[in-house]
Amino acid sequence: MTCNGKTNYAEEQTQVEKDSQNSETKTRTKETEAKDVANLSSVDMLDRLREAVENCCDESEDERDWVWLILREEAQQHAYNEPLLASFLFSTILNHKSLEAALSFHLANKLASPTISSTLLMELFRDALEESKDFRLACRRDLIAVKERDPACTFLLEAFLYFKGYHALQAYRVSHWLWSHERKAMAYFLHSQITKELHIDIHPGAKIGHGVFVDHGTGIVIGETAIVEDDVSMLHHVTLGGSGKKYGDRHPIIHNGVLLGAGATILGRIEIGEHSQIGACSLVLNDVPSFATVVGVPARIIGRKPGRNPASEMQQDFRSSET
Repeated sequence: MTCNGKTNYAEEQTQVEKDSQNSETKTRTKETEAKDVANLSSVDMLDRLREAVENCCDESEDERDWVWLILREEAQQHAYNEPLLASFLFSTILNHKSLEAALSFHLANKLASPTISSTLLMELFRDALEESKDFRLACRRDLIAVKERDPACTFLLEAFLYFKGYHALQAYRVSHWLWSHERKAMAYFLHSQITKELHIDIHPGAKIGHGVFVDHGTGIVIGETAIVEDDVSMLHHVTLGGSGKKYGDRHPIIHNGVLLGAGATILGRIEIGEHSQIGACSLVLNDVPSFATVVGVPARIIGRKPGRNPASEMQQDFRSSET
């Protein structure tokens, strides 16, 4: 019995060592691959990320979460290049095992208050991310959208750490998760913190899709029954406001691929057709057809050009939009 016991123990130890070696090998392989992807051109890297993001939230350990791996690689490079930020980058990125953990930590520290600690907020954010695969996909697609559409963003890391439009959008997603689970008091508390700290007002009841880019973000207001579909871009001081009705659907529906210029105001339960463009400071009170460009107070159509993708192009020169 003693001999067999020693043999079994030795076999178990050998297996543990093999598993550890395999795990270390996989980690090194992923890190090497992340460096290779991070060194690709911006266009090629974004193509690789878009292809991989659909599977990155699966339970399989073999799936590569390229967004997270590249964030870690960029954090290591930035820590080496700027030692004063090494501690910050370690605590915010490198000390965590997943994008979800890092995002929860970062947002919690931004939105904590004397009445609720960052630790409690971090647990709340983790609960939302772990339960909702849709949220996990959205936070990655939103990050890719910033890198793709904002020429000021040269690294994914910059958007993740410093761009408050991205922060407000992900914090809103937590408040919406709370709202959907009938935790409206907590949703309103979080909404209040987002508005106070980030100066972006998105009601927890609003519905927002994936791949949404909030540029600058200051002064944006999105009402309770507003719907924003996938791949929309909006600049600062956009208002998706109500029609004055007390109850019911009273805010706009923004369809896929729309670009909302700075200061644009869209009021009432109207629909902004897919791949249309609303000019800066325009007041929109009526439906806008797909692929149209509208400007003015009140807004009028100045052109239609099927095939355009204004939210991705971020083209503010309306002369190129006219037919």
